[in-house]
Amino acid sequence: MLVSAGRNDTISASLESIRASRHEFSEHPHPMRKSLLVGSPWRVMALFAVPLLIGNVVQQMYQVTDAFIVGRTLGVDSLAAVGSTGSLLFLLLGFAWGMTSGFAIPTAQAFGAGDAAAVRRSVAAGTTLTAAASVVLTGLSLALTGPALRLLDTPPELIGEATTFATISFAGAAATMFFNFLSAIIRAIGDSRTPLVFLALCCGLNAGLVVLLVGALGWGVGGAAAATVVSQLISVALCLAYIKRRVPALHIGRADFVAARDELDVHLRIGLPMGFQASIIAIGSLTVQLRLNELGADAVAAYTTGSRVDGLAVAFLGSIGLAASTFVAQNHGAGRPDRIRAGVTQAVWLSVAVSVLLGIVLVTWGSDIVALFVGPGEDQVVDMAAELLTVNGLTYSALGILFVLRGALQGLGRTLVPTITGVVELAMRVGAAVVLGSMFGYAGIVWGNPLAWLGSAVVLVPAYLRARRSLGEPAADVVVVDGPADGSMVMEVVVPQPHAAPDEAPDGGPARAAASRRMRVRVRRRGTVRPGGRRAQRARRSTTAP
Repeated sequence: MLVSAGRNDTISASLESIRASRHEFSEHPHPMRKSLLVGSPWRVMALFAVPLLIGNVVQQMYQVTDAFIVGRTLGVDSLAAVGSTGSLLFLLLGFAWGMTSGFAIPTAQAFGAGDAAAVRRSVAAGTTLTAAASVVLTGLSLALTGPALRLLDTPPELIGEATTFATISFAGAAATMFFNFLSAIIRAIGDSRTPLVFLALCCGLNAGLVVLLVGALGWGVGGAAAATVVSQLISVALCLAYIKRRVPALHIGRADFVAARDELDVHLRIGLPMGFQASIIAIGSLTVQLRLNELGADAVAAYTTGSRVDGLAVAFLGSIGLAASTFVAQNHGAGRPDRIRAGVTQAVWLSVAVSVLLGIVLVTWGSDIVALFVGPGEDQVVDMAAELLTVNGLTYSALGILFVLRGALQGLGRTLVPTITGVVELAMRVGAAVVLGSMFGYAGIVWGNPLAWLGSAVVLVPAYLRARRSLGEPAADVVVVDGPADGSMVMEVVVPQPHAAPDEAPDGGPARAAASRRMRVRVRRRGTVRPGGRRAQRARRSTTAP
C-alpha cells in the first residue's frame, strides 16, 4: 500500500494519510485483493502468475479438448477444418482479447494510486467500449467468414466444416470479449485466482458439452464450437455475480458512466494498439495458414496439433508476462520506479529459466505428446508436428524475454513499441511463409515463430532500457503498509530528512547527503502500530539509506 505522506517525518502522520486516501477501499475490502506494491518483486509476481499460468493452461484446454475429441471422433479432416479457422479466429478474437486487456491497465494504475473513484470510472469506460466493440466485431466477423475462408484457399474438403465452426464461434464473440474484460479488471486489483476458478469450472463444462454434442448427439464440429460459446456465457454470468456480491470496489453506477466519458480516449489509446498488435500477429498467422493450405490436409493437421501443444507451453511464459504488466501498472500508478526496475529484471530471469525447462520437455517428448491427439496410422502428421515443437522449444527464451518486456511497456501505458513489434512479427512470419516456405516447404514455415520472436526481442530490449532510464526516482514521501494473512504487519516508510551541513551532523560524523531515510517496521502480532506505543517499541526496526 503506497500513499503520499506529505513532508511529515512521523509514522502517525503517514498513517493518517493512509486512512484518508484508502478510506473507500477499506470500507469495501476484497478478500482476494493483493497489492503488488510490497514484498519481493519476483515473489509477488510469481504468486500472482501461478493462477494466471493455470488459467492460461485451462484456456488452452478449450482448444485442446476440441482438438482431441474432434480428431478422435470425427477424423483428421475435421481436425484440419477446425485448425484452418484458427488464424481467422485469432484475427478478430485476438484483437478483442488485446483490446479488453488494455482497457484494464488504467484500472490497475488507478488501484496502485489508491484512487477508488478513478477505478470505477475506468471500469465504466471499459464496459462501454467493450459493449460497442462486441456489436461491431460480431457483425463484421459473421459477414466476412465465408469470403475469408475462400480467400485463404481453404481446401474444398475442409471448407464446409470450417465455415460452420467459425460462424458459431464468431456468433459468441460478445461472451468471449466480456469474459476477458471482466477477468482483466478483477486481475487489475490484484486478484488472479477468481478468474481462474470460473475458467476452470467452465472448461470442465466445455469438455462435457463437447463429448455430449459431438460424440453423443452427432452435431459435428458445430457442436464443439457451440460448447465453447455456452461455456463462455456461463463464465460471464459467474464473473458478474461474483463482482456484485464480493467486489464493491468495482461496482459502477450511472454517475460513473457519465464521468467516464472524458476517459474513453485514454482507454482507447491503450486498448486499440494492444488489439491491433494481436491482429497484426494474426495477419502473419493467416499468411502461414494460406501456405499450409497449399501443402495439403496433413500439413494443416500437423501444424494445428503442434500449435495446440505449443500453446500450452507458451501459456507458462504468457502468464509471467501478464503478471509483469500488472505489477508495472500498479507500481507506476503508485510512483515506484525502483520496484519496476527490480521487478522487470527479476521477471526476465524467471521467464528465461522457465523457457529452458519447457524447451527440454518439448524437444525430448514432443512426439509422444502429439501422438495423443491423432489416431493410429498418422505417423507423418506426428513427425511434422514434432518438428514444429522442436524448433519452437529451442527458442523459447526469446519469447520469454519478449513477453516480459512487452508487458512492462504496456503496464507503463507505452503501446507504440509493442505495436511496432507486432509489425516485426508480421514481417518475419510472412517472410518465413513466402520465402522459406517456397524453398523448404513445411520445414521453412515452422521457422516463422522463432524468427518473429527474435526480431521482436531485438526491438523491445533497447526500447525498455530507454523507458527504464526515463522512469526517474521514487517519490520521497512514501508509506508502504502490508498486512499479511498471518497477522503480521510490515511497514516500509521513506521519511524525509533535512539536508545537513557537514558541521551540523547530529552524531558528529559525516553529514547525510540523502534527503530521506527508509524505515522498515515489522509487527509480529495483529494490531495497530502507534508511534511510541508498546508494540512499536517491541517491533524489530532496521533503517537503511535509500
